[in-house]
Amino acid sequence: MARDERRGPRLDQPLERTRSLRPSVDSETAGRVSERVARFLGSWRFIGYMTLAIVTWVLWNTLAPEHLRADGYPFLFLTLALSLQASYAAPLILLAQNRQADRDRVQFQEDRDQTERLLADADYLTREIASLRLALGEMATRDYLRGEIRDLLEEFSELINAKNDEETDHK
Repeated sequence: MARDERRGPRLDQPLERTRSLRPSVDSETAGRVSERVARFLGSWRFIGYMTLAIVTWVLWNTLAPEHLRADGYPFLFLTLALSLQASYAAPLILLAQNRQADRDRVQFQEDRDQTERLLADADYLTREIASLRLALGEMATRDYLRGEIRDLLEEFSELINAKNDEETDHK
């Protein structure tokens, strides 16, 4: 007997998940945001802003009249705010460091691969030069050629001088 689909989902097949209860977060976007935040937290501008905020808070809560102070207890809210800022900053900085470590690992591997290719090319060229030297065998060097040319010039000079002497003797 055929089952009527209008009765509801079948129990022997998983439900189609069209929506998830968990929010989806793009890890690349979250990583870029964490790097930007970590870069800002490590800047002199942030240190200046934080110093200005703390000095303002301390001065306001020590010099202002009692009824205008933001913190009824001595600096309890300041401690809470700094702890909260640190509790959010630490994981963001760690995320940024992990992403940087991943990039460094990839860069290191690319450098290693390039070095291996360069070494292979250098080995290949070394073998080629060695094979060329073996193929050429006893090749004349520059000094040898210069010596031979010098000897030929001397012989030509002697021949020309001898010919000139003969011509002057016949005249």
